[in-house]
Amino acid sequence: MTLQSKSDSETKEIGYRLGQQLKRGHVVCLYGELGAGKTTMVKGIASAFGINERDITSASFTIIAEYNVSIPFYHIDLYRITPDEITELGLQEYLGGDGIAVIEWAERAEGEIPEQSIRVYLRHNEDNTREIEIKGLQFSMHSHKS
Repeated sequence: MTLQSKSDSETKEIGYRLGQQLKRGHVVCLYGELGAGKTTMVKGIASAFGINERDITSASFTIIAEYNVSIPFYHIDLYRITPDEITELGLQEYLGGDGIAVIEWAERAEGEIPEQSIRVYLRHNEDNTREIEIKGLQFSMHSHKS
């Protein structure tokens, strides 16, 4: 499914609705260039679990942030990681278990990521809109924010 977002708040809303459909063990991989809206999407997904968006930051200094909510939530940002460092991170500990993992710059860990992951591609268009393509989940925009 491909969606259009005209603002950060729309990107967060799409993220929220995606978050509502996630279950234990899901891995969400985010792809897109710098400024495409990956962290904004994570804020939306996390909000579905009651995590305040102010607590979600671009993890430039924290590679893996853990949130102890009803379903453990892991925000993994691989922006500053080199391919050699990926194996040292112990990503397997966070992927596919009891929690939900959302990975920014997922392409840097392609060999570590489960094949059945949900993949979200964010593209920044020239007219300042974003194209958000979600693969690997029967995604519905019909759920409503409560």
